[in-house]
Amino acid sequence: MATLSQLEAMQAYFESGITKTSTFRQEQLKKLKRCIEKYEEDIYAALYSDLKKSKEECWVTETGIVLSELKLALKNLKLWMTREPVKTNLLNVPSSSFILKEPLGVVLIIGPWNYPFQLLLNPLVGAIAAGNCAVLKPSEFAPATAAVMKKIVEETFDKKYVLYAEGDGAAVIPAMMNHFRFDHVFYTGSTSTGKIIYKMAAEKLVPVTLELGGKSPCIVEADANIKVAARRIAITSFSNCGQMCVAPDYILVHQSKKAELIDALKRSLQDFFGSRPQEHENYGKIINEKQFDRLVKFLSEGTIAHGGGYDKAALFIEPTILDNIQTGGAVMKEEIFGPILPVLSFTTKEEALKIIANNKNPLAFYVFTSSATKEKEWLEKVAFGGGCVNNASWHLTNHHLPFGGRGFSGTGQYHGKATFDLFTHRKSVMKTPTWFDPAMKYPPFKGKLKLFKWILG
Repeated sequence: MATLSQLEAMQAYFESGITKTSTFRQEQLKKLKRCIEKYEEDIYAALYSDLKKSKEECWVTETGIVLSELKLALKNLKLWMTREPVKTNLLNVPSSSFILKEPLGVVLIIGPWNYPFQLLLNPLVGAIAAGNCAVLKPSEFAPATAAVMKKIVEETFDKKYVLYAEGDGAAVIPAMMNHFRFDHVFYTGSTSTGKIIYKMAAEKLVPVTLELGGKSPCIVEADANIKVAARRIAITSFSNCGQMCVAPDYILVHQSKKAELIDALKRSLQDFFGSRPQEHENYGKIINEKQFDRLVKFLSEGTIAHGGGYDKAALFIEPTILDNIQTGGAVMKEEIFGPILPVLSFTTKEEALKIIANNKNPLAFYVFTSSATKEKEWLEKVAFGGGCVNNASWHLTNHHLPFGGRGFSGTGQYHGKATFDLFTHRKSVMKTPTWFDPAMKYPPFKGKLKLFKWILG
């Protein structure tokens, strides 16, 4: 747990100005990159211990993403930091106007357990690039990964600059936020905990970024390529055992293609994980017994079209497809966050939209169709954070696309330059010369109304 004296020391360190130079920021990013590469095998071992992730999955969804963000920041940092000139309106001619990029200060980054490495360190890359000091709170539910990250952070950074705060989140986070005013709080996790953090931040008018979740729908139209759709849906729905905030939470498939899609999903799961997924190197496990028990209850809420097996001792739940779902059940009200995929059908767009409306503002939305008209209609009809057409979840791997939710699925966006912008204050400045000082700007104003209307009109 971070003490008040440690947090105040960080505040003083930031106010010294040392973190603001491009040279300092670049050196910290380089140090972090070298240390991650040094402990690459340790990271793999830790993620396998916590979530049974293979090295390949670790690289694609965790380590590789962070290293990619580091390379991007190092390449573009000076450009991102550059003073940005903007236009000046007629009223203020001959002034010049520009925007300065200013770090926020001491920020708090709270990570989740499902992608414990990437979702804690990715925001840190942007916070460092923007010139901030940062407190990192890892999830206590992925202890092996938390231990490796602690080694990396404490070997790389001075504690006055980046502080690693361990412990029970329910105790550690309020202890810090109630006694110290952070300049920004970045949280990734459940909506319920996000509400609590939002309330604590509001007490001190602290700006927040909330990366939450929700029930992300996946539409499969009658004109979709069913074989491709099934493969692309299955690989992301069951990656990390479905414990992914942007995994398709349920499928809405046109009634005429439902049977074909379910068959194609079954074949895909067989291709990906074989007949014994519990033993497959590319299939993970549930994080803990609490999540396991919650997920198993969903299995009784429909007809099991595929899978359904489980083993509590191994924290294993087989990749499962559920059919004959009732829209009023818990499986259609709660975010599933596990390897269970309900498949529902629709005949009209209005019917599908009504189901989606039961869980507004999903973090992600996916539509599979070969029709540009249908694509446009779906993207315009549903309010969501981000998504894909004829793909699922992969939008988050493109650092050119800001990532984030809206409404119940979160607030704020990051990834790539968007993370730098998130942890930066854009300070607006207008500079006016003294050689030109027209009398019209000063009293008396009588008789100048027509002139003011012309200038300001």
